[in-house]
Amino acid sequence: MSNLLALTRKTNTNNNLSETSQSLEAQCRNCTPITPIYCITRCKVYRLKNELRAVHVRMNNPNYVNELLNVLKNDVRFHILQTIANGRYSVNKLQKELTKTGHRISQINIRDEYLHPLMAIGLAAEERNEYYSTTFGSRIAEMLGGLPAFAEFLPARSEGYEETILQFLLSKPKTFAEIKEIILPKPISRTLKRLRSAGLIKTRVKSDYIFFFKSRRDPNKENFTAAEQQIYNAVDLDGISAGMLAKKTGFSMRRTYKILRGLKGKKLIFTRRTPKVYELTCKGTKLATTLRAIRQIVNETWNSSEQVMQETPLTLKVGGLSKNAFR
Repeated sequence: MSNLLALTRKTNTNNNLSETSQSLEAQCRNCTPITPIYCITRCKVYRLKNELRAVHVRMNNPNYVNELLNVLKNDVRFHILQTIANGRYSVNKLQKELTKTGHRISQINIRDEYLHPLMAIGLAAEERNEYYSTTFGSRIAEMLGGLPAFAEFLPARSEGYEETILQFLLSKPKTFAEIKEIILPKPISRTLKRLRSAGLIKTRVKSDYIFFFKSRRDPNKENFTAAEQQIYNAVDLDGISAGMLAKKTGFSMRRTYKILRGLKGKKLIFTRRTPKVYELTCKGTKLATTLRAIRQIVNETWNSSEQVMQETPLTLKVGGLSKNAFR
């Protein structure tokens, strides 16, 4: 049974989680507990399946991931999750642990402000006045162990715009217009400003955003000077800045602009302002990867809990299980 728990914590694919869920069901069907009490109180498989049923109810919420992240974006709550992932703690023991890190918090506040939110989101559970992380909570705690400052990077309470943008930029840099398509337009500027201030995103460093393109006008109908011909030939199909043209042709910037004005007058080239591009910093990439991993764990746990919810109910008998109505 302990092997099944370890497999569930470390699984990285939905297929493996599906196999684990099927193994849990087979384990229960083949189990012959001495008494019903032993099954309920000692069986780790039974407890894990109950955890999956409980977290299934909580995850059946379209805003679950955002609520989960808001719970985690608190340094005390984050520290408590890391602590109870390593063992069971009473509120009194947790208070002593928090005191070691400089947090002086009453036992009532530890329970109400920090433990209860972790339990409400499915990361922690309580038994006999001791708190411990669920299997799902342990997977999240283990994954976040490599990013101890996670709670400091993002706003404590938010609608999830920052997280959405970070994950959107993970594939490649995006323009403002592209970012605007995925979240409501009103908070975009403020959200981008917060992410830049936190050092999570940056704009590509370019002194000029004006690019020159060739028009469809037939160049054979115009007379070129040697300099104009050289500049015209250097204009790429994808556009090019004046600075890059000067480097390619060896002309000074002043002469490059003068020649460009002549080519524009002949309607052989036109200009277009390219939009500012946002991309992740190294710190932003690490955080975005972590956010994606959290979402992956949530999806895997949901799929596994779905299978447990669809199992044929079982009735417990002393010495074995029958196919009736025991959960």
